[in-house]
Amino acid sequence: MSPAPASHDALAATVLNAIRNPVIMVDEAGIIRFANGEAESFFAASAAYMSRHHIAAFIPFGSPLLLLLEQVRERHTPVNEYRVDLSSPRIGQEKLVDIYAAPVASEPGSVVVVIQERTMADKMDRQLTHRGAARSVSGLASMLAHEIKNPLSGIRGAAQLLEMSVGNEDRSLTRLICDETDRIVSLVDRMEVFSDERPVDRVPVNIHSVLEHVKVLAQAGFARHIRISEIYDPSLPPVYANRDQLIQVFLNLVKNAAESIGAKPGGEILLTTAYKPGIRVSVAGSREKVSLPLEFCVQDNGPGVPADILPHLFDPFITTKTNGSGLGLALVAKIIGDHGGIVECDSYHNRTIFRIFMPMSRGGAAAEDVQGASAETSHVNRTDGASR
Repeated sequence: MSPAPASHDALAATVLNAIRNPVIMVDEAGIIRFANGEAESFFAASAAYMSRHHIAAFIPFGSPLLLLLEQVRERHTPVNEYRVDLSSPRIGQEKLVDIYAAPVASEPGSVVVVIQERTMADKMDRQLTHRGAARSVSGLASMLAHEIKNPLSGIRGAAQLLEMSVGNEDRSLTRLICDETDRIVSLVDRMEVFSDERPVDRVPVNIHSVLEHVKVLAQAGFARHIRISEIYDPSLPPVYANRDQLIQVFLNLVKNAAESIGAKPGGEILLTTAYKPGIRVSVAGSREKVSLPLEFCVQDNGPGVPADILPHLFDPFITTKTNGSGLGLALVAKIIGDHGGIVECDSYHNRTIFRIFMPMSRGGAAAEDVQGASAETSHVNRTDGASR
């Protein structure tokens, strides 16, 4: 016995909302008549709002998607298009997508569109580059520790001896020498963190206790003037990680968000956690694949990251701060990479989101070691055999 039409429609909507890709139906006039949950998120608008507007209001001017819709209507056959750029202030930067469009037989002139985001695959490719950059910094840090710190100690000692024999008018110069050598030593000490190749001591960790700890620290100090909100998935399983290093990662990201907001009125930082299946990594030298279903986000309403810096944001010595060293986000990328995870950033006007994908702990047991792993989606399957 077939279900009644009403229940059939409800079932169809349930199935479409369960799909992890944006799905929309555009009628003959170009109006979006249906949008699943992922499409609402992708276009940053509700289905009810989209149903009152033409598709052109949500995509860049002259987008190939409009031509694609016309081709489907003319040919009455499905059409695929790969690497279509839908980047816009509404949708966001670097929105390269694959599109599948097909006619709807029961609705003449209507076209159903399925969007597959390529940005995640491309960002995973860049993540491998970030890990390579971190390995380069590891070698540089080891060299600097030996070749620079020892001579600096001699320079500082000589300056202290000179300070005892010079007049008051020259002591400011000897103090300058001491202060500058201390600053360089501090920078080298920070870089030495990259040369630590010891295995990460990991256990099942409740990510919400980590985020709450970071929130307390932030609101007691650098983010006391900023509202910090959270949207947590209470059913989230533990993450297989080092708690102290996770605190370091999220404290760094929240501090960056607070500094980006600055003294802006209405500044807000949003912390979110969610379960997002579908992202997997393959272990080098093995057929085994490990899922990264845990998504943790730090979002702020600051001015955003400049477009020319965004692709290199996690590279060492890249910074937008006047007095920044450019090592904070490189360290974040290294720590998350050492955990077998992935970190990426989306930045728009008045909105920046750092997303971290990590493996979960399986029943409290040690999860698979995914160091040296490469990322894959349905479109990407790469192997990075380099040692970390």
